[in-house]
Amino acid sequence: MKGISKQFPGVKALNQVDFSVRYGEVHALIGENGAGKSTLMKVLLGMYTPNSGTISFAGKDVVIDSPHDALKTGISMIHQELSLVPDRTVAENIFIGREPVNALGLLDWKRLYAEAESLMRTIGMVFDPQQKVSDLTVSQQQMIEIARAVSYKSKLIIMDEPTSALTDKEVNTLYTIINGLKKEHVSVIFISHKLEEIFRIADRTTVLRDGELVGVKNNKEFNKELLVTMMVGRELNQIFPKEDVAIGDVLLEAKNLTRKGVFENISFSVRKGEILGFSGLMGAGRTEVMRALFGIDRLDSGEVFLRGEKVNIHSPQKAISLGLGMVTEDRKVEGLCLIRSIKENISMVTMKDYCRLSLINDRKETAHAQSKIEMLRIKTPNQHVKANSLSGGNQQKVVVAKWLAIKPGLIILDEPTRGIDVGAKSEIHKLMTSFVKEGLAIILISSELPEVLGMSDRILVMHEGRIKGEFLREEATQEKLLQCAMVENREGSYANQ
Repeated sequence: MKGISKQFPGVKALNQVDFSVRYGEVHALIGENGAGKSTLMKVLLGMYTPNSGTISFAGKDVVIDSPHDALKTGISMIHQELSLVPDRTVAENIFIGREPVNALGLLDWKRLYAEAESLMRTIGMVFDPQQKVSDLTVSQQQMIEIARAVSYKSKLIIMDEPTSALTDKEVNTLYTIINGLKKEHVSVIFISHKLEEIFRIADRTTVLRDGELVGVKNNKEFNKELLVTMMVGRELNQIFPKEDVAIGDVLLEAKNLTRKGVFENISFSVRKGEILGFSGLMGAGRTEVMRALFGIDRLDSGEVFLRGEKVNIHSPQKAISLGLGMVTEDRKVEGLCLIRSIKENISMVTMKDYCRLSLINDRKETAHAQSKIEMLRIKTPNQHVKANSLSGGNQQKVVVAKWLAIKPGLIILDEPTRGIDVGAKSEIHKLMTSFVKEGLAIILISSELPEVLGMSDRILVMHEGRIKGEFLREEATQEKLLQCAMVENREGSYANQ
């Protein structure tokens, strides 16, 4: 790709960017949210037409006008957002649009299942090809996305945050698949915000910032500090800007929360000015506890006390009325209405504050949205653009802005920095610190141990639906949290498998 430029109204997304990938290479493409990574890949896939620049593939100049053109050229992509059909089988999703047919032109189910099973066995996956995708976990669905991309037998596969929802075991399977592709001289563009995996899997790295090429280096020439400096244009000495804050009285206390088959006898408290971290492996039940606490899912038993008074949180509306906010794990599905404007998303929870006689006071709503955009430094041409046009980090800030509008006493942050870059992570962490300084309480759920350790005052560790340990900030280490999160032995201590 040479001299690629792309301009949208009010925004120059790419400015004369050069990008190249070699045969059999894993090439990392990194940068802050909004740096231009997704735009560059959408140009390559034919989803966007560049204002200037050329593309050549396998030594020939090409014009790619659509994703279908890209597939015919030999380019496929694993998207960060799942694009599977939930009520169809694993096999149907892998070969969607390319299903084998018999002599009568009818779908050959036997061959479809056999080919899907053969493909998955070849790349080291074990799934029932006849199982519905809706029955799979998010991480398992991500693996099916990967299998589908490989099935196209493309010469170049773009992987956009492919490990963001995967377990450690599945990540290792993905790395094995990538190494197998390299041996077949297939090239991989690997987009990730996890710096450690870039150093582990990539051969070269291209860094973009503000729509421009910063540099390209072999990974042997990089270190983490240089990479971060190139990405954000400044040294980032403090990714976890945790400050000592006076911790006040207990704000919320949960006693023996139980949802049968999901979690059992969960008891904890969180104080004003405190960040309470929840750690544990995927499937430990952390998100499920918070969904029930917020009234999304039903509790079978247990009690919740807010400021010393027993409350019955039977719905999210009730939680909101009590001053609770929740930044959900999946911002695109549960946190935002992507086809609505930033303004509408920010005011969504508090719309009644801008209404009188069923009419919206647009001036009041606009002023409120603008104040939150400025407060959280949301990068956008204006508040009227749709939420789906923003980068991941800025989308997350819109979700946070929505909940700040209710002036919460407690805010639950479920994976608040998943899928956003190191600079945006730092900004989210600074916001967390500013919130607790104002007396808010925060419950933080994160699968990233450095984040839990770096931002929490106390940490609770869950394993198979139960709380298995509690650590103060000064005594917690990655090793202790991992040991506690894994298998419990007969003596009640914790050990790795």
